[in-house]
Amino acid sequence: MTIKIAEPADFSKIAAIYNEYIRLGNSTMEEKIHDEKDIAAWLEKFNKRERLYVMEVADEVIGWGIIKRYSDRNGYRFAAETAVYFASSQLGKGYGSRMKKYLIEQSRLLEYRHLVAKIFAKNETSIQYNLKLGYTIVGTQKNIGFKNGKWQDVVILQLLLD
Repeated sequence: MTIKIAEPADFSKIAAIYNEYIRLGNSTMEEKIHDEKDIAAWLEKFNKRERLYVMEVADEVIGWGIIKRYSDRNGYRFAAETAVYFASSQLGKGYGSRMKKYLIEQSRLLEYRHLVAKIFAKNETSIQYNLKLGYTIVGTQKNIGFKNGKWQDVVILQLLLD
């Protein structure tokens, strides 16, 4: 198992994994199916402290994680959002926790002090996973998104870094 900075050769696999979640409709407000060009466009907009990583097992990308700025307003420069996505066949194997721990450590190195995770309120598994990694619930945004023909609540979690 290795974690590395995503490269263009990884973009189609990143998109395929993300598309699983877009189709399921329970983990992202995104509705448009992505391809490698969309992933490349993300990176073009990154600043010097944003990162996209992939996890590989036997040279196969099985998941990815992202550190992205919380806001482009300078006062938020020490805050970042993190997210992790893995192929459905790889869930429940501990890979997500490894990736999230890696993102936390990389965030420290990038001089972030506040991490945010936004999770569908009905996605209890992801909420619990983040709580186990030290995140705390800040609150719930009621009816913040419209997905699958229904209004969705999102739980906001934070992790304060030393």
